Amino acid sequence: MMRKISIDRKTKETKISLNINLDGSGKSEISTKIPFFDHMLEQIATHSLIDLSIKCDGDIEVDYHHTIEDVGLTIGQAIREALGDKKGIKRFSNSYVAFDETCTRTVIDLCNRPFFIWKTGTTLEQVGSIDVELFSEFFKSLVNEAKMNCHIENIYGGNNHHIIESCFKSFALALRSAIEVDPRKKTIPSSKGAL
Repeated sequence: MMRKISIDRKTKETKISLNINLDGSGKSEISTKIPFFDHMLEQIATHSLIDLSIKCDGDIEVDYHHTIEDVGLTIGQAIREALGDKKGIKRFSNSYVAFDETCTRTVIDLCNRPFFIWKTGTTLEQVGSIDVELFSEFFKSLVNEAKMNCHIENIYGGNNHHIIESCFKSFALALRSAIEVDPRKKTIPSSKGAL
């Protein structure tokens, strides 16, 4: 089963080329022209073991919203399409990540029913040069397009950089487990026979 896909997405605001391999080794080649965002996307690849190549040319001179939201949409679409009918995947997962003083939990269900919860204790308006509210926009876009249920909650922490980075790492680890194929499971992971 090949779980790879390439997507090109073009709007008046962004032009995105993406390649994803769900069964990779965590290699990444990321260029959105937003350095801290690139660093966070690298965390997803590294800790999910998904190979991820993203090149985005966006209207960042306007602001970062379009680029961050559209990259989320494109990654979500790629995950959904690469998973296909989802036969044999684990589907459910959770992960906790400790990053210095910070602890974050992510819970995922790849159920085809999008729902997103974002609870963080950030106290700054920006991390890096990114408005903090754009991190939830990124994940909301990804979650809705991937058609997953995802709850990300920072349980405690003080440093805003650590809080955001722990969210990306926790998401990556939960995603890694949820997309994993269970060799004992040959069917769609639902008692209803459909997701």
